[in-house]
Amino acid sequence: MLRFWISLALLCATPLAYGSASSGADSAGSVDEVTQWNRTLLTIVRTPGAQPATVHPTRSFAIMHAAIYDAVNAIDATHKPYLVRIGHVSPRASQEAAVAAAAHETLITLYPAFQTTLDQQYDQSLAQIPDSADKTTGIDVGRAVALATLTLRSDDGSAATPIPFVFGNAPGDYQSTPPNFPAQPAFTHWSRVTPFALERARQFRLGPPPALTSAEYTAVFNEVKSLGIANSTAATADQTLIGRFWNGAIQNYWNEITQTAVHAHHLTTAQSARVFALLNLTLADEVIAFYDTKYTYDFWRPVTAIRAAATDGNPDTAADPNWLPQAGKTAADPAYPGAHATISAGGALVLSALFGEKPFRLSVTSEVLPGVVRSFDYFAAVEKEASLSRVYAGQHFR
Repeated sequence: MLRFWISLALLCATPLAYGSASSGADSAGSVDEVTQWNRTLLTIVRTPGAQPATVHPTRSFAIMHAAIYDAVNAIDATHKPYLVRIGHVSPRASQEAAVAAAAHETLITLYPAFQTTLDQQYDQSLAQIPDSADKTTGIDVGRAVALATLTLRSDDGSAATPIPFVFGNAPGDYQSTPPNFPAQPAFTHWSRVTPFALERARQFRLGPPPALTSAEYTAVFNEVKSLGIANSTAATADQTLIGRFWNGAIQNYWNEITQTAVHAHHLTTAQSARVFALLNLTLADEVIAFYDTKYTYDFWRPVTAIRAAATDGNPDTAADPNWLPQAGKTAADPAYPGAHATISAGGALVLSALFGEKPFRLSVTSEVLPGVVRSFDYFAAVEKEASLSRVYAGQHFR
């Protein structure tokens, strides 16, 4: 296997000079090729049945955007390559053609059922670029990088059969959750997938969750019990809305947030390619890492904890055998740590480091509540709300 070139060290503390943000979430103007192909992949993963059930979609985003970045950077030559180095590329080669070729080649391999649609998008992308030797070079570079990237990731463990899971029955053990009662939890094998930048999945493994008899556990138990129950009378209307608003695939939200930031800051193709690569390499490794922690501790979800509180040895937690979360079904994996909080922390850190902490109007749409928009001035504010939403949805302890 070729050597992995690690690029996350490029994420420096000094914000990049990416221009001034325009007012509003998405001012009028053309959409760059990197953003367009990000939108295309979002459409695919949101199509029912398109994403293999045992392959986490963050892998596809990381592979596509790593290929786009390395292809564009081979032409732009301003940063270190992430994974694939191609030398002696003309700086006049079309970066846009390289983006289209890298994305197209990646996606038709990962999602062959969408080839007709992807071919049409590819043709439309190339039709906007005047025919020339530079266009041809860009296509060649994009395709070569994509094929090399796919080859390097072809045996990364993502195609493995999930590991059979045996539910525990002791207090604190993760158990199948009502009302859907999944027979098996999700992604039991995912911590064994080769990371994109981490040395290993357990590199940042967390310590254990708080003891069931601790004051900390008591506080978070009672909080989610009152705020996260279906039809809660303790939660405010805004808390209830927040719990519903973010109840989708959180990595999709952060990719759309990045689309908004890229467009508002008027980035070049090379800058856009780098931002999306840094974001999605981060998110993909976070998922590998949090599944390592989840299946190390196998900590129960609130719905189990609240229904079985009489068994937890804590006199300050009272059972409610009929309790159900506001979000309805509970995600099919252990509670600790929360995916929304992990992914949102990474997304906010990457974007804040790249764009700085200067406020700009950021409007976020919901994956599950069409037409509902929430507005923020800082990425950190998005992170905080998205994380707390899982308490209000009854999915996680704070």
